[in-house]
Amino acid sequence: MARIDHMQLDIRAQTLLKALVERYIADGQPVGSRSLAKISGLDLSPATIRNIMSDLEELGLVASPHTSAGRVPTPRGYRLFVDSLLTVQSIDESSLESRFQSGASSQKIIASAAQVLSSLSQFAGVVLTPRREMHFQQIEFLRLSEKRILLVIVAPDGDVQNRLMLTDIDYTPAQLVQAANYINQHYAGLSFDDVRIRLKEELKQLQTDMTRLMQAAVEVGSDAMTSGGEDIVISGERNLLSIEDLSSNMSSLRKLFDIFEQKTTLTALLDMSSKATGVQIFIGGESQLMPLESMSVVTAPYEANGKIVGTLGVIGPTRMAYERVIPIVDITARLLSNALSHP
Repeated sequence: MARIDHMQLDIRAQTLLKALVERYIADGQPVGSRSLAKISGLDLSPATIRNIMSDLEELGLVASPHTSAGRVPTPRGYRLFVDSLLTVQSIDESSLESRFQSGASSQKIIASAAQVLSSLSQFAGVVLTPRREMHFQQIEFLRLSEKRILLVIVAPDGDVQNRLMLTDIDYTPAQLVQAANYINQHYAGLSFDDVRIRLKEELKQLQTDMTRLMQAAVEVGSDAMTSGGEDIVISGERNLLSIEDLSSNMSSLRKLFDIFEQKTTLTALLDMSSKATGVQIFIGGESQLMPLESMSVVTAPYEANGKIVGTLGVIGPTRMAYERVIPIVDITARLLSNALSHP
């Protein structure tokens, strides 16, 4: 279903939707027309408000619970509210700086960030830790059989990693030696990420088959040399147990804690967020990766010395105070970036 732009709603409908979402976030109770007449500041009769509410319901922005005459926002309504109608609160950044100790290890700083996110939001704070890729000293290709090659990677400290490569053509031993010599001569001492960037520019003049072999080796080598893989620090999961919107639905809660435990889905979501700029908000099942209608995720990438190295965020109910959570995530990402960067 396509998103609705706030310009598709007249100012009265925008004002009423904003008032309804804010009241529902605060109280958790369906909002009726008489309440909206009082809190919206609009000089409209309850009948007019009911008509506008019916229009918003037809657009899929609000819904009527069977047990109540009032209405609640849908994930689509939250999305329009967050994108266009939200007034973000200001937070005193200086009061949080002391939580990020200068000189502490990166692991402690990252753990502090997760704790700050959970304690300020009262939900779960998550941090995808930096991907640390080591450099290689040299590589070697060993032909095992047709289209099967063993990639041997030697790190500067002498550590050796072996990875199997399956290729779509059968390379000769001479071709394998030529490719290994080229990589060792031109790229030894770099990380595979750096090699990947330079390969795109520098190998255009080489044979296509050789280029494909080298690019495949870089992909496999990058995985092999990533120290410890990607991991997630989670703080405050237990906060979610005390939230009525979530605790009343044990099935959703179980799914969420499965996601926390397995981490694969969460890693994919946070990794996707690191490729975007600034704060990202995933409401309900929007991300496809976190298919829980009752949950929202607010994320932001963080940097070290000007390079994005990870993502952090808050996981909570769809009925969260976005105007508070968004600046919490934004400021924590900025403070973590500063703490991890060296002058």
